[in-house]
Amino acid sequence: MKYIAYGSNMSEEQMAFRCPDARVIGKGFLEGWKLSFSNHATIERRAGRRVPVVLWEISLADEKSLDCYECYPHYYRKRKLKVAMTDLAGKNAEMVTGMVYIMTEKGRGGKPARDYYKLLAEGYKRFGFDAEI
Repeated sequence: MKYIAYGSNMSEEQMAFRCPDARVIGKGFLEGWKLSFSNHATIERRAGRRVPVVLWEISLADEKSLDCYECYPHYYRKRKLKVAMTDLAGKNAEMVTGMVYIMTEKGRGGKPARDYYKLLAEGYKRFGFDAEI
């Protein structure tokens, strides 16, 4: 299964711990969405915006582990979205459908910890995304 990550799960180190079968298969942008923060990262529909993402191939066991980590279905819900994906070199573009977590209303609250933002910034740098996003 393809998993679309936009937050802390862009970290290869953290994903290796949570999802031992997972492997990065590409990167891309969710068009028509914006990144927002409320305790943690989430995405919201917004015309004209886009969110950088990393695409993973995950096993069923990895998905169950992520469900637990993301407190599915109470903190995050799951949705299938299409994303224009390239390989890590930015070549071989294709449209793929993957699963993504989106925060529920119950999950909304304060701001993330400083270390959380740092983790996202490291993921953006690793995969060549503009940190200003």
